[in-house]
Amino acid sequence: QVQLVESGGGLVQAGESLRLSCAASGMTFSSYAVGWFRQAPGKDREFVAGKSWSSGRTYYADSVKGRFTISRDSAKNTVYLQMNSLIPEDTAVYYCAARSSVVVTTSWLSYDYWGQGTQVTVSS
Repeated sequence: QVQLVESGGGLVQAGESLRLSCAASGMTFSSYAVGWFRQAPGKDREFVAGKSWSSGRTYYADSVKGRFTISRDSAKNTVYLQMNSLIPEDTAVYYCAARSSVVVTTSWLSYDYWGQGTQVTVSS
């Protein structure tokens, strides 16, 4: 019943921007921590950004700090990942995830709910 639906991926050139969306149904984000992860072919799933819904605190991987921004729209029960200055190394399938805690973690193993993933491809 709980479902996270991701959208916004696509093919862009280096230097361009994308905004990913993750909308929740069957639950609300108000008591959850939300994370964005990505996985490139042959690589481990990697933490990208996270947000505690209740506190509003945000966290970013060093590789995306200053380029990506995680934000929320409480009325729409939706979390966003704004990705600017994209580089080819950002190419991956991006997933949103949630855990029933106010604490953000960087381990994908600790998250309870996952979206289906959306492909982001950055060409040079």
